Amino acid sequence: MGYLNKEQHKTVSDAVGEAELNTSGEILTVLADRSDDYTDVALWWALAGSFTIMSVFAALPQPFLDFWDSLIGGWGHEWSIGELASMTIALGLITFVTLVLIQMWQPLKFLFVPGPVKTSRVHEQAIKHFKVGAERRTHGRTGVLIYLSMSEHRAEIVADEPIAAIVPAEVWGEAMGDMLIEIKAGNIAEGLAVGVRDVGFVLSQHFPRTDDDQNELPDRLIEV
Repeated sequence: MGYLNKEQHKTVSDAVGEAELNTSGEILTVLADRSDDYTDVALWWALAGSFTIMSVFAALPQPFLDFWDSLIGGWGHEWSIGELASMTIALGLITFVTLVLIQMWQPLKFLFVPGPVKTSRVHEQAIKHFKVGAERRTHGRTGVLIYLSMSEHRAEIVADEPIAAIVPAEVWGEAMGDMLIEIKAGNIAEGLAVGVRDVGFVLSQHFPRTDDDQNELPDRLIEV
């Protein structure tokens, strides 16, 4: 099930159509649930936890051994080097598997993904969508992608080279800010529509619509 219903999709699509009435630029919108599954990050956390618990055991083995002795009746036991090594490995494996299983709960998994990693993955995914759906697919290379990734709470605006050469990055930042105000309030479709209108206004200043202009990219919102 997607984030938006049919009417909300129409809100975004209509905004794209209206924005392109005044510009030769083409606006593509993509709404994603997430930009990555972050399996590698989860594994790194599990490995870090595993090595941490093994290091703690190696440095302070007695509390662990006393606890184990209490489980088997409280009798003291002379631990051999082999047994200690086996216990160290067992603790590491148990910790690793436990942390992997815990992170299968998606809210917790995303909580443990560092912010810079989320930002980087969202940017990478936006670039991929742009290359597939917009880059060099318009006459004059005037495509712009608005990409929103819900799980990471991040958005990107990616423009073709001729646009990027003229429009400063801070201009897109203003459009992004207007868009995120609505999205943070839970108005996803309205937020995307605001971003589309802002981008369309910027494009109309630098790339006004020509008499022979054609609609080269779909106006509809792509939800993935």
